[in-house]
Amino acid sequence: MQQKIKNIIQASIATKQHILSDASLLQRIEELSAAIVKAFKNGNKVLLCGNGGSAADAQHIAAEFSGRFYTDRDPLPSEALHVNSSYMTAVANDYGYDVVYSRAVKGMGKPGDVLIGLSTSGNSVNIIKAIEQAKEIGMITACFTGETGGKMKTISDYLINVPSTDTPRIQESHIMIGHIVCQLVEEQLF
Repeated sequence: MQQKIKNIIQASIATKQHILSDASLLQRIEELSAAIVKAFKNGNKVLLCGNGGSAADAQHIAAEFSGRFYTDRDPLPSEALHVNSSYMTAVANDYGYDVVYSRAVKGMGKPGDVLIGLSTSGNSVNIIKAIEQAKEIGMITACFTGETGGKMKTISDYLINVPSTDTPRIQESHIMIGHIVCQLVEEQLF
C-alpha cells in the first residue's frame, strides 16, 4: 500500500517537473498573470468556470483573488460562475447544460474582463461556449487543460496545458498554477 502511495506522489512530482522544464508554458503563465494584473488595474474582473473538480478549482482560485492570498489587502473582483445554484439549475433545465456558462458570461462579462475556463480534457462543451462568448464580448480568455489542450487549444488567448493525460495530476497542477498566478498578481498589485 505504501508503495502505491509513493507512486502516486511521484507521478504528481513528475508532472510538475515537466511543467518546470517547459519554458513556453512558464512564459504563458507569466503572460496570463500580467494580463490579469492589467485587467484589475483597469477596473475589470476575473470570472472562472469548470465542471466537477475543475469547478472546485475555479471557486478556489476566485476565492484567492476575492479574499486574500498572502497579503492582507483589498479584495480583487473575481467569481466562479457556478456558485449560484438557482441560476445553474434553471438555465440547465430551460436551455441545457451546454449554455450555463456562456449565458452567465453574456450577462456579466465586459470588454477587458478575464475568463479562465478549466477543463482537463479541453473539450467541455459548456466551457468552450463560454470562451467563445467571452471572445465575442472582448474579454481575455485563458484555458487550463491537459496535455493536448483539446478543442480549447485554438480558441484561448492563453493556453495553460498541463503536460499530462491523468485527470488527478492535471487538476493538482491546475491548482498549483492558479496559486502561482494569484501570488504573482498579488505581488504586482500590492
